[in-house]
Amino acid sequence: MRILVTRVQPQAQAWVELLQAQNHDALALPLIEVRGLPDVSGIQTAGQRWSGYAAVMFVSRHAVDFLFKENKALLLDLYVQEAIKTRAWSTGPGTANALLAHGVPAPYVVSPSEQSGQFDSEALWQQVQTQVQPGDKVLIVRGRSLAEDGVSWAENDAGVGRDWLAQRLTDAGVQVDFVVAYQRGAPVWNTQQCAMAHAAAADGSVWLFSSAEALGHLKGLLPAQDWSQARAVATHVRIAQAARDLGFGRVLQARPVLADVLASIQSLAWIDPKLSLTRSL
Repeated sequence: MRILVTRVQPQAQAWVELLQAQNHDALALPLIEVRGLPDVSGIQTAGQRWSGYAAVMFVSRHAVDFLFKENKALLLDLYVQEAIKTRAWSTGPGTANALLAHGVPAPYVVSPSEQSGQFDSEALWQQVQTQVQPGDKVLIVRGRSLAEDGVSWAENDAGVGRDWLAQRLTDAGVQVDFVVAYQRGAPVWNTQQCAMAHAAAADGSVWLFSSAEALGHLKGLLPAQDWSQARAVATHVRIAQAARDLGFGRVLQARPVLADVLASIQSLAWIDPKLSLTRSL
């Protein structure tokens, strides 16, 4: 059974390697591409104001990378100015590791534990709600999703994402600012990738989805595709629903940790015992 990993790179390749290490036939087929902004003045200004925030929340490792790319002086400040107490929040271990790699002191990096298996704003809020008080300011560093015509996509993940967290903070009397650090968009597939996707709609492959936005891009890339024979593992309830709405015949939800994803893949194989889980040896 082939597994198609639809995450943005380089996370897609990292997951491919994890799955291949478990003897699975896994390939990367990213459904989101990340690009820099044509105007970086906003993210530069945000970096200059870092110390004025009680916390800076990053929605992804790309948010971390693009902010620090345009604020190299901030790296030096974080190393030498112990008076800066701004915390850096993230919803998952990948983003937390990116913060550490860029030099944010470990005591100021706050993220749900890897053992929790829940990497979203609700889990983060449980960690940080006692760290802020009325009058504090929090900055949320995010990406911007663009459709082909340049119009922003509606966020299918609303309710557990940055808007949900911003509302919790606002209710607590905290001022919330936003800054866009990068753009997300649909990939441009070559002929081989299109053929792979068409085949994977009916050949027993498992699609691994970690974003509802990715499913929107898939619909745009293959608008006439019949997904009734397709199967998927989704890492959040809203992503699973988006897959069902697109027409996927079998969808299982798993926490975004390797053991749970593997268990769901195993469950799909049990549903159809004719499918082989491993590569031919």
